[in-house]
Amino acid sequence: MAVPGAPTGPGSLLSLASLTPCARLAAGCIPAGRQRSPVLGMEARDVPVSVPALATEPRFTQRLREHLEEEQLLDGRYRLQEVPGGRVALPVLEEKLPQLRLPQEMPCELVRIQDPVPSRAARRQTPAQKLRDELRRLLGESWSEELERDVPRAWQRHGDLVLLGEDSFRAAPWEKLGPALWETVASALGARRLARRGRVLPDGMRSPSISLLLGQDGWVEHVDNGIRYTFDVTKCMFSPGNITEKLRVASLPCSGEVLVDLYAGIGYFTLPYLVHAAAAFAHACEWNSHAVEALRRNLALNSVQDRCRIHHGDSRQLELWDVADRVNLGLIPSSEEGWPVACRVLKKGTGGVLHIHHNVETFPALAPPQTLALRSESGYPEGAGSDGEAQHPTEDGGKETLGARIRPEWQRWAEATAARIRGLLAELHGQPWHTSILHIEAVKSYAPHVHHLVLDLECRPTLPT
Repeated sequence: MAVPGAPTGPGSLLSLASLTPCARLAAGCIPAGRQRSPVLGMEARDVPVSVPALATEPRFTQRLREHLEEEQLLDGRYRLQEVPGGRVALPVLEEKLPQLRLPQEMPCELVRIQDPVPSRAARRQTPAQKLRDELRRLLGESWSEELERDVPRAWQRHGDLVLLGEDSFRAAPWEKLGPALWETVASALGARRLARRGRVLPDGMRSPSISLLLGQDGWVEHVDNGIRYTFDVTKCMFSPGNITEKLRVASLPCSGEVLVDLYAGIGYFTLPYLVHAAAAFAHACEWNSHAVEALRRNLALNSVQDRCRIHHGDSRQLELWDVADRVNLGLIPSSEEGWPVACRVLKKGTGGVLHIHHNVETFPALAPPQTLALRSESGYPEGAGSDGEAQHPTEDGGKETLGARIRPEWQRWAEATAARIRGLLAELHGQPWHTSILHIEAVKSYAPHVHHLVLDLECRPTLPT
């Protein structure tokens, strides 16, 4: 029987009207007086969760469980729990209560378990499995293979915001669910806000096309290698695929150096140079006003705002000369439009290092790629020594180590870029310069047979003989 005035802590019951079990179940009675959410039959987020259950005597527990499993009515997300009166409560799927019929010889009472305990199976579920299962419960008989294929298996998480891929939830039936769909997805993934990625806009700023699906704004905070980044995901790009390059930049020996970052964005590379690589000062150039706002916040978040000057506008019009020990050109698919500016801002008396980003097409190899020399200077022969291994000069004292295998297309691009930069510097200063390929870094695969590369190119004026 119901227990009037029962406590409301975890595992306690909210009693129903005194109907016979089958009559209550057929009527689909659910206790009133608690705020309801359209999602998953759960309580609203700011109210403790309760779920329907059948309470029976311990001697009937196994038989009742087998019956519920056979009818696919047992809610496997939650554990069986002891409840007042020495009974055991078996959680059931709320959306299937009208279908529930029990033999009279199996006495039980429909109750609600307040704050149910998740089952071991539920705790072992991957987020993708949990998302799929919650959506199946939401859709019920409308679930289909088409919808299952449309459920994402991967996403980006930024704090309490989950960013879905552009192909997620595009099938027409999802639209009929309205806000309940996004509430369900957020609940399953443990998020408060949702957004969906679109294609990068062809506006010259690589602006994202991202729709906010749930929540009031898109500002998030992300931590990479101890550096805090905040940005609006609906206005600014953030590429987790560049993490290896950010880690590499953080390890470069930049103490006392002045950096010019021609495409700073929200500070993807500016901040590692300042925070970890110990650059003395940075000039950060950016023309996207949304990224500039995020960059200002990020410099302050990481307490380096006094060591950076932001130049808001087109970096091709940058009014700087002869200031940089190092220039970062982090724009893909090509940073070539910034090469003349990079040459102009390098210190004309001592030169410096350019970090040139570029997407390079790599044709499928019929044989293992040839190992080629990474070092290529004006007056140096192409190719390697007699052993065929690439020599890989480092930046700390000229110590050489064996390099990785470099694909021929990468080497050709690096050598052509070095020659072009050499020409720009000679034309600018009216004297010869030499360029040395220090390193070619493969950041990531950008598209089939296209790799995002970074060329570390040392540029020095030729001393008079």
